[in-house]
Amino acid sequence: MSNTMRGVYTNVTKIRRTVFEEVARLAYECQEEDYSWVDELPYQIIQGDVASYRESVFLERAIVGERIRLAMGLPLQGVDKPAKLSEGVAEAAKPETYYEPPLINVINFACNACEDNVYRVSDACQGCLAHPCREICPKGAISFEGGRAVIDQSKCIKCGRCANVCPYSAIHHHTRPCAEACGMKAIGSDDQGRAKIDYDKCVSCGQCLVNCPFGAIADKSQIFQVIKSIREGDEVIAEVAPAFVGQFGGKGNVDKLRQAFKELGFTGMEEVALGADLCAVQEAEDFLEEVPAKMPFMGTSCCPAWSVMAKKEFPEHAENISMALTPMTLTARLIRKQHPKAKIVFVGPCAAKKLEAMRRSVKSEVDFVLTFEEMAGMMAAKDIDYTQLAGEGSSDFDVASADGRGFAVSGGVANAVVNAIHRDHPDMEVKVASAEGLNECRKMMKAAVKGKYDGYLLEGMACPGGCVAGAGTLQGITKTAGAVKVYAKKAPIKTAPENSYCSLIHELERDADGKRDTSDAVAESFEALKPVEE
Repeated sequence: MSNTMRGVYTNVTKIRRTVFEEVARLAYECQEEDYSWVDELPYQIIQGDVASYRESVFLERAIVGERIRLAMGLPLQGVDKPAKLSEGVAEAAKPETYYEPPLINVINFACNACEDNVYRVSDACQGCLAHPCREICPKGAISFEGGRAVIDQSKCIKCGRCANVCPYSAIHHHTRPCAEACGMKAIGSDDQGRAKIDYDKCVSCGQCLVNCPFGAIADKSQIFQVIKSIREGDEVIAEVAPAFVGQFGGKGNVDKLRQAFKELGFTGMEEVALGADLCAVQEAEDFLEEVPAKMPFMGTSCCPAWSVMAKKEFPEHAENISMALTPMTLTARLIRKQHPKAKIVFVGPCAAKKLEAMRRSVKSEVDFVLTFEEMAGMMAAKDIDYTQLAGEGSSDFDVASADGRGFAVSGGVANAVVNAIHRDHPDMEVKVASAEGLNECRKMMKAAVKGKYDGYLLEGMACPGGCVAGAGTLQGITKTAGAVKVYAKKAPIKTAPENSYCSLIHELERDADGKRDTSDAVAESFEALKPVEE
């Protein structure tokens, strides 16, 4: 089952976060043009000569070395040719550097080559008299040896009937955790049985990397580039997704968070829920104008993984997905109106936001994307304990609505759009369908194109639970969802249209946004996703 490890601190979690911390620490402390520390870093993280996690300390260091490169936005090196870990660091050290695709990567020699879609008989088999597993098998793949059932894998068609009828639940269905978590069916196997990502299908939701128990899948980071920008004296402003509540411990006090960001070198911090309000109003306007007059249904836009999946797999219905600007982009445009030369950093739970920011049309809006986990690494590097900070005296965010903050939890986007519609149409019935996880999102779209959801607003969330379950989160899903709901109730206004910044929506829109041109959005996403051809 996917998501079984979410919210559990494991050895994989420890290694991942240690890499973020150490890369951040040395990025803050290193001397210009001296990157020799990169080659030494695996020995600092994996000390001694006795392996702790794998069969060899050398393998542990090699894997950590690849993770270090990814944390610096660099491509994997592999172990098939000699190369310094620090190769390419000088070029990556420029603040304007973006990742070289792909964003999500498999570290081949870290992969366990797990079995995928295989039925195995466990020790729980009692060799019973009835033999229901054998009797029900349509291919005669099951026999009995030594009083136990044996499955002939060459005959097995993976129908699962044997497992369903076993009175002892002795037959188990083995799936590769990363593949099971992937709603896009984008993970197959290479010739060694190791996980391999099909980048023609992947949308960078990141569910594979948080569900791999061997830590063999990782995404690239911009920690190094953000800190370089800070050290060069740039005006660096963070826009923080509403799912931040409870991520760093405590109750999500904004004044503490502001102080933490200030100590990290940021010059300001704004709430992405502000952009969520504007997005909700945009989508409400689109829905009223276009459903059902121009299209039978409309899907929400804020989740980039869901949006790209729907537009790519259902191209004939791509226009049914709202082309409203995402909260990240809208917030960035608002910030840039007052700070035209600032570097803007989106800080949130989502790996797919990295993909969105890599798109050519978005690069001018958002300079960097960091997950909460990466931000925690920066705090650890500077020895900042968020919970112990006094706070720098400012109050909570005081602009966004409760509905805007609720975007972080599954169902929150649709709720905000419906409430925005009801501002001017209080008696209008707005039917809503929602789905969590890309596999369920696909099912919803299939039903919609067959006419099941005519007149509906569809909310798609790539991560089960919503943004609070993103790949870059620090806390358990249920805990964070509860914290966000409590935080939303503290908002100064309830619904998105009450936000005074909504009057600026049309000023923020640009001719190049292409409200009904969906092909460019998909093409740009896959251009940013797929590996560069050698």
